[in-house]
Amino acid sequence: MDGPATAEPTFDVQESGDTDIDADALIAGFSEFGLAGLTAVDYLVQQLELTPAGRVTTRDMPTITPFDGGRPRHPVRLFSADEVDVAVLVSELFVPATAARSFSDALLDWTAAADVPETVVLSGVQMPHAEEDHRTFFVATDDYRETRLEDADVPPMASGFTDGVKASLLARGIDSPLRACVYATPAHPQAPDAEAALRLVETADEVYDLGVDTEPMKSFAADVQQHYQDLAERIEQARDEQQPEDRMYM
Repeated sequence: MDGPATAEPTFDVQESGDTDIDADALIAGFSEFGLAGLTAVDYLVQQLELTPAGRVTTRDMPTITPFDGGRPRHPVRLFSADEVDVAVLVSELFVPATAARSFSDALLDWTAAADVPETVVLSGVQMPHAEEDHRTFFVATDDYRETRLEDADVPPMASGFTDGVKASLLARGIDSPLRACVYATPAHPQAPDAEAALRLVETADEVYDLGVDTEPMKSFAADVQQHYQDLAERIEQARDEQQPEDRMYM
């Protein structure tokens, strides 16, 4: 890392490409424990053949510039496709608690302007759990539950709290017409946690009827494992320095 983050960073969401993003939902995955959510959205981009549609940038906090095959890329990227009803946000940038509200505000200001009515976060969480708890749970605003979850086989998370970007997105969703949901599943510290990522992909596929082939998931995770292991080490260092432990309990 380059140094401590500023107290009030600002973020800018920039669309790219020839057409505007037209989607019923934004599905996001972030750099956090186990990298399950990040792995899941990366996989969705590949399987749905989404194309780059924008990015989120900031000048006010330390950043990373990931690269592959010697080619750099923005760490927070938007993807979409004309024939797919969801857009996807892939965030390899660690967003500390001090920046969570600013990041969420920028993202939700953009979804409101782009007429994207709901925002979903796929998240692997560190929490006490038994083997039978290896499934996906939801925390969602009432309007999201009524719209998406009446017939879905996804149970609610019983009680607890979360923080960071997930908390900011949910909090704004409570008091606005922008529907919000966090799909959470127990994750383990190895990165990427392919089984947790698979559960998140299956849930997104069920709720949004995406037609995703989940069979190649484990080989996909193996292909990106070294990159994500390096990223996980960087995140853990930043997490210890800047953000309290994410505690989302059953």
